[in-house]
Amino acid sequence: MATPRPRTQGHAGPSMQDVAATAGVSLGTVSNVLNHPAKVSPATTQRVRDAIAALGFVRNDAARSLASGSNSSVGMVLADVENSLFIDMAYGAQEAARAEGLKLLLANAVCDMQFQDEYLDLFDESRVTGVLLAPMQDSSAGIARMRAHGRQIVLLNYAPRPGTCCSVLVNNENVGYLAARHLIDAGCTRLAYVSAHGDYQPVQDRRRGVRAAVEEAGPGVSLEEIDSGGLTTAHGHGTGRKLARRSADALPDGLVAVTDELAVGIIHELHTVAGISVPGQVAVVGCENNRTAGSADVPLTVVDSPGRLMGQAAMRLLLEEVSAGDRHRHATVVLEPELVVRSSTPR
Repeated sequence: MATPRPRTQGHAGPSMQDVAATAGVSLGTVSNVLNHPAKVSPATTQRVRDAIAALGFVRNDAARSLASGSNSSVGMVLADVENSLFIDMAYGAQEAARAEGLKLLLANAVCDMQFQDEYLDLFDESRVTGVLLAPMQDSSAGIARMRAHGRQIVLLNYAPRPGTCCSVLVNNENVGYLAARHLIDAGCTRLAYVSAHGDYQPVQDRRRGVRAAVEEAGPGVSLEEIDSGGLTTAHGHGTGRKLARRSADALPDGLVAVTDELAVGIIHELHTVAGISVPGQVAVVGCENNRTAGSADVPLTVVDSPGRLMGQAAMRLLLEEVSAGDRHRHATVVLEPELVVRSSTPR
């Protein structure tokens, strides 16, 4: 191997031409080693790799992106990574991306639309192959901006405006229905739906499902809707403390929490702190199957939203759109939830 050429002052770093000269091969051979190694003999590949190591060469993906209009990465913006439903989506998307030789770049919007837009712009500027977006609110403006720049985008757990983009949904109305129906079938007659942020589409959809189950049950079952002020465990603690101050006959005997985090906080305050039996006095159902659900003070009955399958399906839709080009037609995949019964409801 030739001796590595010294860098000149102000040089940003060794180039592919430097690697080619050091290895004694053509620039095309270096490109093939980096991008199509099967086309190069093992001996030549090793010479090029030795040159790369000796020079400390790092390929310039930004330049490659400028030249090709995209790179080998997919961006994913999640509403809130503290909610393991979104993490499950990311795992599923990563599995599907790796199977196609792509890398997943992950961003957490912490339920903040400004952060979400900033990450969308960052991924757009980085010329990713496409973007997966799992929002909590209407994101039509950001979607339109991405698509105007030729960037494909797929939504998860949020139905876009018709004709806007592909989407993967869980049937959130059925999530609420299954949760409430389970409580009614267990003998509960005074149901409560605990939620916040009524403008969030999944919250609205689950509310409709709860209401449908109560209406179906007839006049012997009532429904109280409680605003928790937020969707976290801390908001669940606050709601649980308020419920614990009620008289026994004013307590709901069945409670649907729109997130598992809310449910876990409520159970702690009712059962562990106030000594109100769960499920003896108040049965509780969550709506996601977060990782916290099974380890709650009383293991939580949930309606499982299949996050990993959603991520896999979203990546498939994105790659199909990239492949099809102008022949692509937007599609929606709807996955059905399943009830998982644990100790927070009667068995």
